Amino acid sequence: MTDPALVLIPSLLAAGVVLIVLGATGKDRPRRVRHRTERLRDWMAQAGVGGASAGQLLALCLGLGLLAGLSLVIMTGSVWLAIAFSVLAGYLPVLALRARQRRRAGELRELWPDAIDHLVSAVRAGLSLPEAVAALAERGPQPLREPFARFAVAHHASGRFGHSLDLLKAELADPTADRVVEALRVAREVGGSELGRILRTLSGFLRDEHRVRKELEARQSWVLVAARMSFATPWIVLLLLATKPETLAAYRGAGGAVVLAVGAAMATAGYRLMLLIGRLPSEDRVLR
Repeated sequence: MTDPALVLIPSLLAAGVVLIVLGATGKDRPRRVRHRTERLRDWMAQAGVGGASAGQLLALCLGLGLLAGLSLVIMTGSVWLAIAFSVLAGYLPVLALRARQRRRAGELRELWPDAIDHLVSAVRAGLSLPEAVAALAERGPQPLREPFARFAVAHHASGRFGHSLDLLKAELADPTADRVVEALRVAREVGGSELGRILRTLSGFLRDEHRVRKELEARQSWVLVAARMSFATPWIVLLLLATKPETLAAYRGAGGAVVLAVGAAMATAGYRLMLLIGRLPSEDRVLR
């Protein structure tokens, strides 16, 4: 007969370890979840789909994954192949969102110096800083006109420059926009002869930063292209092989599931490693 102590003591030790881990990490869990939610919201705003919610994105991912899985089950009869490709298909909206976010962020980084030059010209022409910022709705770069038009409406309705800047910063949700908005806030407080110098310094700094980043991205772009090709090629080959009956028979059993799981893990790990090597660090929003 088994001694109860041999079961009770290890169980208590395991429960104690679990409680210690939960106590050490539980406080930071809501903060991490909130940070991820804010980052996803920023990505969607930077991608130009700020009107959509995280729930809608999740529903799109689930719907696309379910559609791909059902299609593969009907065509191949292999559940494991359907699960693998449904996961890939469900992740496609997130990849498209990230690609759009990075592209628009690069475009805005290139446009901000021109927008600041328009501000400097407007201030030299005798306009006040709020009027110069609102004038970007008509004279600024085209992709930035709509947010500044809403800034002009908000400032005209409330008359509060700082509050209107906060709304503009929340809408753009971009690190470069955060710096520009805070520089405008400081320039508003300093005023006088320092205003033009502050704006010109900021414009020159953003141009230099964008030029250096473009050079680094051009040199490291081949790593990103190689990472995407190395990740996509095995799945394309697998999809082509799935047209043969003997391949489908091999992937219907437990052995096929293990091969798919190991291959997916290795492909994902290699892809993430190559992205880590080749991608420049993204700038976080520290001036929310």
